[in-house]
Amino acid sequence: MSATGRISPPTQRGRFVRLEPLTLAHASGLLRAGDEATFDYMPGRPPTWDLDGMRAYIASLLALGRHLALALIDTETNAPIGTSSYADIRPEHRGLEIGYTWISPSARGGVANAEMKRLMLAHIFESDVFEGGPAIRVMLKTDQLNLRSQRAMEKIGATREGVLRNHLIMPDGRVRHSVVYAITIEDWAGVRDILDARINASGS
Repeated sequence: MSATGRISPPTQRGRFVRLEPLTLAHASGLLRAGDEATFDYMPGRPPTWDLDGMRAYIASLLALGRHLALALIDTETNAPIGTSSYADIRPEHRGLEIGYTWISPSARGGVANAEMKRLMLAHIFESDVFEGGPAIRVMLKTDQLNLRSQRAMEKIGATREGVLRNHLIMPDGRVRHSVVYAITIEDWAGVRDILDARINASGS
């Protein structure tokens, strides 16, 4: 069993988005999709807002241990619109984090985030990604100042568990408090129903 279990899936396809392993080839598309403000609440970001900076950012994600970085692709345009990752993968405890997530400003508030989460969560809660079976816990974290992200996590049924005070020092020197949410395998059926309802409403 590898350090990431069997987390790495083939490309995951939905009606509106697909997820595929992130590579340096996605750099130019991601540069067009985002802007510098996209990373205001994220501790990791492109060191410069140009193609070399985006490549460096992608390389930093690919170098992380116990981590699988994914590109989020709009199925209509076939263009990258963001990234997300299975992170802090802990096979011994059948747990992980979904994080390092950002979505193009033009796609926020739509179906992309809901379908992305539906694909990622279904893979880890509905298949034997670890030696002992499926994941039993998924954690999500966000900056305490990022109210939009907190609302998004609550809308899909994630449970707020608390705040990690003085958790990270941001690139600008600000000390970040991180809000922790979680979805357990017992929560999954309810979360799946919420996500399916949002996706179906968008496709009707």
